Amino acid sequence: MRKNFVQEVHFLLAACVSGGSLLASYAHAAETTVAPVSLNSAQVVNAPISTPPEAEKAAGTPSDGEEVPAGVSSEDDAMKPTVGNLFHPKAGQTPTYWQGLEAHVSVEGGVTGNPWTRSGRNFAQYYTDRANTATLNQIMGSISHPVTSVGKGYGLGFVFEAMYGSDARFDPTLGMGSGSLHGLYQWAPTQAHIDAHLPWIFKRGIDVQIGQMYGIMGAEGTPAQARPFYTYNYASDYIVPFETVGVLATMHLTQHMDWILGVDAGNSTTFGSSGNNNKPKGYFGFAWNKLLDGKLDMHAIGHFGPQGNNGRQIQSAEGWLSAGLGKSANSLMQYNGDFMATYHVNDKMTVSVNGTYLHDDALRDDVYGVSTYFSYAFHPWLTLNARGEIFRDNAGMVIAEYSSFNSFTQYLSNKPYPYYSAPATTYGELTVGVTYKPEFINKKLALGGFIIRPEVRLDKSLNGTHPFNQAGTVANPVVNNGTNNMFWFNCDATWAF
Repeated sequence: MRKNFVQEVHFLLAACVSGGSLLASYAHAAETTVAPVSLNSAQVVNAPISTPPEAEKAAGTPSDGEEVPAGVSSEDDAMKPTVGNLFHPKAGQTPTYWQGLEAHVSVEGGVTGNPWTRSGRNFAQYYTDRANTATLNQIMGSISHPVTSVGKGYGLGFVFEAMYGSDARFDPTLGMGSGSLHGLYQWAPTQAHIDAHLPWIFKRGIDVQIGQMYGIMGAEGTPAQARPFYTYNYASDYIVPFETVGVLATMHLTQHMDWILGVDAGNSTTFGSSGNNNKPKGYFGFAWNKLLDGKLDMHAIGHFGPQGNNGRQIQSAEGWLSAGLGKSANSLMQYNGDFMATYHVNDKMTVSVNGTYLHDDALRDDVYGVSTYFSYAFHPWLTLNARGEIFRDNAGMVIAEYSSFNSFTQYLSNKPYPYYSAPATTYGELTVGVTYKPEFINKKLALGGFIIRPEVRLDKSLNGTHPFNQAGTVANPVVNNGTNNMFWFNCDATWAF
């Protein structure tokens, strides 16, 4: 489960959904990490930290004299020089479409400190699972083009993005290079989609994406700049989809309301032998943007379909089992639900609430949680972030520690995989940290910007179980002989242009 943040991030991503330039807006958003990701993390690229806001104006396509749809950048605006542009037209030169091509790179490394663990793991974590270990989490690079007018109200753009690092262990897409590396550091393609604006049916048109995309649900995304903390909340790791391959359409019903529909192959899978059961899955939802004088953004989205693997179950020589369910997987449904509201109190303060739910017929489990976020920008270079979460795994079948380098990919592809889990548990989590952009470093950088995010986090079982700081075994993978809390200290650093 899971998976595209920064000051005004909700406003910007909502603008993407309401027709904004699907790719370019993230560069503005990446200025100051203060808030969780809003709806369309699928539509962002890993853009620079230091891009000036005025460089990312979305022009739209003139229509009937009212506010223009923001789904298509005009060619002139899309070609204006910005950080990341590969080509810069000379003064007075008529720009070509390809002179709007952009490239971005970001590098994230971090360390988690948990002196009380006996397992060497931070339980119930994906990307930050290695306790007391410094890791190169991700080197992420992208080639993209903003959705740009090609005439008669149509627009066209694209994104190609890949990641290398320890995070790639948990972001595979089966059939797209999955399993090609087997150590702590792996690689994964993360985005490969064509984006189009179509002036059809509705006055503001329809935006369509085709290909591999980040999941559009949840509050925290995969790129380092697409979340306010180094560590993730439970819901972003375990409930909402990470990656999907398919078609996603955003229909702009009004200036402030969008209808989202999508059909895909499922979470982190593709088709044929690289699929799980080859039954269609898909999104259905709505987004409301810039309500209450532009201060409030909301979305309510569901993702539905059979998600289990229809292969036969396999056992390894060590006794580990695969996740194959046989033919019953074709009809056993999984239901994901996600609601999020973000209120921009003022230019410095943002408050968000994110509620998520999952029901899985195959696991016979219901999992749900509520996360709240608070951010306050004391200075352009210093922001306080806080997150509180209550999360319930009713049957103890979803929260698990994938304990080997390849466990998650093996789980998806119906191969035996080492893991350990917990009994039915209600988890509480509180994280407090800051986003610091050291000016004495950034002023001297010729390219991009540098961010440091230290945090303190407490995880606790609220119903008396003891799942933390202890590993399970193949004979007894359900852990209840550890501690009832996990107090740990974390920090990451990111450079991006």
